[in-house]
Amino acid sequence: MNYIPTIGLEIHAELLTQTKMFCSCLNDPTEITPNKNVCPICMGHPGTLPVPNKKVIEYVIRTGLALNCDINKHSKFDRKNYFYPDLPKAYQISQYDLPFCKDGYMVLPQSGKKIRIRRIHLEEDTAKLQHGGPSTSSGQPASLVDFNRAGVPLMELVTEPDFHSADEVVEFAQEFQLILRYLGVSDGDMEKGHLRLEANISVAPADAKELGTKVEIKNINSFRFMKAGIEYEIARHTKLYEEGKEEKVVQETRGWNEQKQETFSQRSKEEAHDYRYFPEPDIPPFDFADDYIEELRNSIAELPQQRRERYASEYNLSEKQTDALVQDPAYADFFEEAISELRELVPNAPVDLVYNYLMSDIRGIEVQKAVSLQHMPLKPVHLAFITAQILQDKISSRTAKDVLLKVYKTGDDPDSIIRQEGLAQISDLSELEKIVADVCAANPSVVEEYKSGKTAVLQFLVGKVMAQTKGRANPAQVKTLLEKFEQG
Repeated sequence: MNYIPTIGLEIHAELLTQTKMFCSCLNDPTEITPNKNVCPICMGHPGTLPVPNKKVIEYVIRTGLALNCDINKHSKFDRKNYFYPDLPKAYQISQYDLPFCKDGYMVLPQSGKKIRIRRIHLEEDTAKLQHGGPSTSSGQPASLVDFNRAGVPLMELVTEPDFHSADEVVEFAQEFQLILRYLGVSDGDMEKGHLRLEANISVAPADAKELGTKVEIKNINSFRFMKAGIEYEIARHTKLYEEGKEEKVVQETRGWNEQKQETFSQRSKEEAHDYRYFPEPDIPPFDFADDYIEELRNSIAELPQQRRERYASEYNLSEKQTDALVQDPAYADFFEEAISELRELVPNAPVDLVYNYLMSDIRGIEVQKAVSLQHMPLKPVHLAFITAQILQDKISSRTAKDVLLKVYKTGDDPDSIIRQEGLAQISDLSELEKIVADVCAANPSVVEEYKSGKTAVLQFLVGKVMAQTKGRANPAQVKTLLEKFEQG
């Protein structure tokens, strides 16, 4: 019998605001001193009142618009009541029945499948628990609480159960992460916990009219773990069904054990009524004007899929090249600016050289030197000039690599580097002919091999000439001169 998995996804994203959601404490994820960015409001002291951060609301509405959501013109916050050490007020300010955004969708960029988005709402993040701290007086290990994260703005996206494979879930989550970065509302850094994934999974026979029992995998912090966790749960459910033990699939929350590569039970899954939601009495409801929503809509710049489509038509890039650029907005912006500068120097110049130097040599510098593209002295105008020099046969491709590295190290203008270090390509044909003759004279056995029909050895001689000229010769011209010399 065939079994079909059905999966829904929840994603929590911490937002990039200067201050927290309802107070003026810094929203600083890099702060390592525990309980530094706290105040009576985010600590839940009696008598304090929350003041909503306007930027947070703008961010969630812009995200909703980017994902084709309807915006609730009338919305509100609600209290979600539960007790846990990381929740200082014993309730969380969240949203229940009137989220800011609802009924959206995303078309997956690779498969083209449409995934419906049920809602996007706001809530405040909780504190961080650090287990295994100093022992208490009873000799038991203690758990410490750092409230720096308490009250940090958190956006939650909830999809409809439209996924039927782990690959679809990962594709959606990766595209959502990219959209957040393009909008500038979150860095989506999973390693730091700024983007957290939760999947609700059920499996049922293909001919079943109802979905199977739902299990949630919670707080996954990497796409790889999410894929592995979902596939593990699908296999676990399917096996229990095949063994006639479907009653052992219970509604619960499970975690992912990286070492064992398996999920484990954490607790039974709560329902909405367990939290006793009710409207937040300290924050009035919101009523958004059409003009305000349109203003936010117009503030949205080009999104990843729009950029992919434009690159394919405007630059004639392959799908692989386009994806590599679009995945990193900084590199995509650098690429476009470099092409614009290049075409001022060489009209209708091809883009391949710029792409190759950017994604190979410059990215290599970034990785090797551990410096971000934005902080390099090497700018798009520099890459454009160097590329133009190659296209105009003024420097060789080998020299270009050296010049790129020198610009990075010194911050000097590439034109100055080329002139001061004498790196321009040899334009004196007689000088090049003499070097070719010297190389052939120094390697008579190789010349004889070439004359006997072993044409592959010609590349050896080209390499010798390039070495002697320190890369300043044009390889194609060298090859032509060698062929002519050995025929004559």
